[in-house]
Amino acid sequence: MDSMDKNHELKIFRAFILFVCVLLVTPFWGRTYAAEPEEKIVRVAVAANFQSAFEQLARAFEKESAYQLEAVTGASGKLYAQIRNGAPYHLFLPADAEHATRLEDEGLAVKGSRFTYAVGRLAVYTNAVQSAEVVRQRLASGDFTHLAVAKPELAPYGAAAIEMLKRLGVWEDLKEKVVYGENVTQAYQFVRGGGAELGVVAYAQVVQEKIGGVWLVPENLHTPICQDAVLLTGAREHPGAKLFIKFLKLPAAGTIIKKSGYEAEPVVARLPSQ
Repeated sequence: MDSMDKNHELKIFRAFILFVCVLLVTPFWGRTYAAEPEEKIVRVAVAANFQSAFEQLARAFEKESAYQLEAVTGASGKLYAQIRNGAPYHLFLPADAEHATRLEDEGLAVKGSRFTYAVGRLAVYTNAVQSAEVVRQRLASGDFTHLAVAKPELAPYGAAAIEMLKRLGVWEDLKEKVVYGENVTQAYQFVRGGGAELGVVAYAQVVQEKIGGVWLVPENLHTPICQDAVLLTGAREHPGAKLFIKFLKLPAAGTIIKKSGYEAEPVVARLPSQ
């Protein structure tokens, strides 16, 4: 047999060995990286301001249950529009009560499933190291070039920010200085990135901020920001979605929510057995 034939046979033998190895390894890949069964996944539309708190809640929930949470975050108005257009979410956690109520009225959410999972607070934030009183005075005097605010037509925190500025009597003087973010997270990023000296953001975004100054806006300067969760009609019988709603009412969940800069009123003592 000449060297050319031997090389050909060697190539065939190597290909055969590679094929056998693939057959042997593939089942293990399948077990290691298999996707979660669809019924074990709970898809949640989450307001941008609540992202950090939700991540902590998800870790705690997944430790206690057999379900996996998948979140999409954004402005409440945009998430609401996605749901109306058929986005396959199971739960909606907007930054207000209005969007959840609309979905109930439109038959897209389960009647009676809506409840307040958090009450948000506004804060005025700056990158500069300043006291709360100095931040308040800067806002009142207009001693800055740009003020970051979430779009009020999309984000409840943006609507509350405009209401606060009007109640303070400074809106007319400041409205030309306002730069709008798609949501309250983007408004916060404008300040962190230097695009605006001040921003009206969610207190939850800056409650643990170690850099800059924060003025916690008094609650009487805007309508309470009640954030209502709701179960969507497509998930009416989804056990994981219903279980997460119960989890949000636990004292343990309430503790996480409060530490994240919100008010919460847990109403359930423990997670029911699955």
